[in-house]
Amino acid sequence: MEKPPPPPLFFFFFKRSETSPCILTLFLLLLFSFFLILLHWLTPFQPLLFLRVAGGSAYGERPPSGAACDYSSGRWVWDGTRQDECYSEDCPFLDPGFRCRHNGRPDSGYLYWRWQPHGCDLPKFNASELLERSRNGKIIFVGDSIGRNQWESLVCLLAKAAVNQSSIYEKYGSPITKHKGFLSIVFRDHNLTVEYYRAPFLAAVGRPPPASPSQVRSAIHLDALNWQSKRWVDADVLVLNTGHWWNQKKTTGSNGTWDEGGTCSAYTEPERSSSASGPEPWNNWIIGEAVEWMKSGGKKAHVLNITHLTELRRDGHPSKHREPGTPANSPEDCSHWCLPGVPDTWNHLLYAHLLSMNYDTRKNV
Repeated sequence: MEKPPPPPLFFFFFKRSETSPCILTLFLLLLFSFFLILLHWLTPFQPLLFLRVAGGSAYGERPPSGAACDYSSGRWVWDGTRQDECYSEDCPFLDPGFRCRHNGRPDSGYLYWRWQPHGCDLPKFNASELLERSRNGKIIFVGDSIGRNQWESLVCLLAKAAVNQSSIYEKYGSPITKHKGFLSIVFRDHNLTVEYYRAPFLAAVGRPPPASPSQVRSAIHLDALNWQSKRWVDADVLVLNTGHWWNQKKTTGSNGTWDEGGTCSAYTEPERSSSASGPEPWNNWIIGEAVEWMKSGGKKAHVLNITHLTELRRDGHPSKHREPGTPANSPEDCSHWCLPGVPDTWNHLLYAHLLSMNYDTRKNV
């Protein structure tokens, strides 16, 4: 059985009341990560160190008495009332490929699992409160299609709490589809926009250097941000995600890789054993070190550590229940997530982090 790769890492920036140099911060993160990659090859490290660096604990450990809640460590518990609190697949801002029940998935158990941290509780997600705290603000998601998964989840979570549904719309009339690289949802009654930018590498991608081998089609420039980055500067919350997916094969739960007959459709429940998630990937340690370095300089950057809780949810993928019109012999989708589903928990953790930081855009007016 081949184990799936770790999910993409999410981290976010929270703007101060004064102007925040988000773009400089991003540049420093990318540059510092590059140096840490070099450091990795020169010095040994502990696989689980990232969790401690980022303020967490090793998988399965309870936080010490009096310590802040470590939301990254815990277990999935059955909660028969969970779906009552969530939106439905009829949310108009969902990509067709994420509507798993509409696309023929027969089971619904994956909707009723709630993440329970060890030794503490997540604050109950309150969409109405988050809308108020975000009034006159802008929340931006930047990354790949997994980031779009989370963006759609948050939009639908917030939309359910809105009194006037007609006041929520895509700013430019664009359909919600994977074929769009930029989408902006307006919550008119709160003067709030929640945007998504497709930038899988975060850094700039350009032509390959002269005399490159024919197999080299492009080059990633670690010293430059994506060309759209100037549009992210005024974000009140900037959520970034990326993953090591561009030069390694995505794998599935069993029977091989996603393009070689692999499948994840047999999974209907979360993994119960913490050991099922495997060791913390070394690249998470690098990001954790970079973010801690940024925080030591006064930047409000935080890691949203979803690795462990997400790796336990192989039951949450669309698998063979992909968007209408997908050929029957197409590979299963074992990378993205059904909505409602696991990305909702990512946003619950984001909400908890924002509360702990006293996030409130109304203070900036």
